[in-house]
Amino acid sequence: MEFSRIGDDVLLRLDPGEEIHQSIQSLSEHGIDCAVITSGIGRVRNIQMGYLDSDGNYQTLVHEGPMELLSTQGNLAPGPDGPFTHLHTLMSDNGHLVHGGHLYHATIHIVAEIHLRVLNSNAMKREKTNTDFVALKFCGME
Repeated sequence: MEFSRIGDDVLLRLDPGEEIHQSIQSLSEHGIDCAVITSGIGRVRNIQMGYLDSDGNYQTLVHEGPMELLSTQGNLAPGPDGPFTHLHTLMSDNGHLVHGGHLYHATIHIVAEIHLRVLNSNAMKREKTNTDFVALKFCGME
């Protein structure tokens, strides 16, 4: 992983074998613990994605990959157990069929290039709920 920070913008490159969530969360070791992820492209494998059902439980599907990472958005925020990433993505398989949803896991196959916009460290955080969902809370706002 390498990154460059220019003002509030971070350009992140992930390399083969790195896991996307762990890599983004590791930015907190460099003082970046709250950010909006505006874009992400690349090629990944060992993909687990899904959706949050109407009962607040995540339903998942595994794709061995590799797949082309077409689009990624989300955020990085302090969570109940440390840095927390919430990512949604669109990917295409080798037949150009697009798959999308909440991203639980993906290992970088060739590369991932991600843009983040850094926010004030106390702008938001994640809190556990009585379901699988970890809710976004805006700090200082009641």
